[in-house]
Amino acid sequence: MAMIPSFFDNRRGTIFDPFTWEPFKDFPFPPSSLVSHENSAFANTRIDWKETPEAHVFKADLPGLKKEEVKVEVEDERVLQISGERNVEKEDKNDTWHRIERSSGKFLRRFRLPEDARVEQVKASMENGVLTVTVPKEEVKKPDVKAIEISG
Repeated sequence: MAMIPSFFDNRRGTIFDPFTWEPFKDFPFPPSSLVSHENSAFANTRIDWKETPEAHVFKADLPGLKKEEVKVEVEDERVLQISGERNVEKEDKNDTWHRIERSSGKFLRRFRLPEDARVEQVKASMENGVLTVTVPKEEVKKPDVKAIEISG
């Protein structure tokens, strides 16, 4: 309990406001105002990966991006790479921004594909801001079983 008051030393006698509290203000991180929005990676690109009996399916939410702004590649034979860039909206000197919450910048995600992936047959499509990448799977061959007759 002795440690808790040290977090709130500057706040004694005031009302705690969770919306303005900065829990990491004393840590050696650069203040968010110094981080350039142009360089802030839109690394929070969320991608789902599901496996069906026929394929590995990747889905990424990329609202506002056109298919020309997204790249899907397979490198080193088994690494699926999805990348792109959302440009910063141009500022007009007469505009006053009240809040900037949408991410901008480059993103890059890589996934090591399993051995059963048919990388030469990868397909990608984009609809309503959702990128879908389908990587077909090789058919699993059942081992040939030959019955051996036991003599004697």
